[in-house]
Amino acid sequence: MSVVSRQRSSTGRLRRLAWPVGGAAAVLVVAIGAAVILRPGGPAPAAGSTGPAAASTGPAASVGALSAPAASAPPSSGAPSVAPSRSAATTSNPAPVRFATLPPGAALPSDAQCATWVRARPYPETKGTNRSANQSTGHGVGAAFFNGDDPRANSRIAARVDGRFTGTTREILRWAACKWGVDEDLVLAQAAVESWWRQDTRGDWTGDATRCAPGHGLGADGKPGQCPESFGILQNRYPYEKSGWPGIAGSTAMNADLGYAIWRTCFEGYEGWLNMVDRGQPYAAGDAWGCVGRWFSGRWHTAAGDQYVAKVRGYLDQRIWETANFQQP
Repeated sequence: MSVVSRQRSSTGRLRRLAWPVGGAAAVLVVAIGAAVILRPGGPAPAAGSTGPAAASTGPAASVGALSAPAASAPPSSGAPSVAPSRSAATTSNPAPVRFATLPPGAALPSDAQCATWVRARPYPETKGTNRSANQSTGHGVGAAFFNGDDPRANSRIAARVDGRFTGTTREILRWAACKWGVDEDLVLAQAAVESWWRQDTRGDWTGDATRCAPGHGLGADGKPGQCPESFGILQNRYPYEKSGWPGIAGSTAMNADLGYAIWRTCFEGYEGWLNMVDRGQPYAAGDAWGCVGRWFSGRWHTAAGDQYVAKVRGYLDQRIWETANFQQP
């Protein structure tokens, strides 16, 4: 598992630096710009994995409270926007038109319930390059994925990760949004920032061979002397999510499932370590945008994370996934 901080490379692309969250880390060294932060002892940040992105702080989102227009339903649907609730996790309930944020402590729908709801309102494929990865399912990540200070992160969150869903790219992202109780428009926008919804995206290149994933050694992915640390639609980062390998690279559903499991861990308030490191304000449960920023920076409401949030919010406001340039069927 991992925490991530990104910065612009010389090419203008966003690039992240990350520090371990899974496994024992006695001393954590994080480079942010020119500053170096030493974090002795304690749990390493359980982070937003691995993935890239960019931009302004936004208010916390609860139960779908995002500052964006209501999500449009598939052409065949005319029902109002509904968020699944504690009582909605049964197959007898009609499929919601839109999945909204569920508050901390809410009972989350099961994998199967979300699959039923998502498939009841199908979407066409808009990213043809994902077809193989979209038909590949994932696997568990083990009982000790999170190295945070709240055991519920593993017992309630990590234990549910399996990536067991297939469908089109948008259906997979909606399934992850449903499963982890996060506003689906936030998910669609963040995945666009991270990868333009392409599961074959590689990022966070390094020349350190010890950080290369199996089968992706230095030079194997087309860049001499370098290998990618980050993979997939949310750019999950291999060195910090090793138990998520190979699913995070080969399965779109596994990548999204693990990425938003990490988001939900933050949103539930299970990451008290965020109050033990530099931060812009006290960490607390229920701040959806704060947890988006923490995926990028590994810190709570710092400038880098807030800038990343602004980029995600910008894509959300544009509904970038509905624009002509985004369609690559």
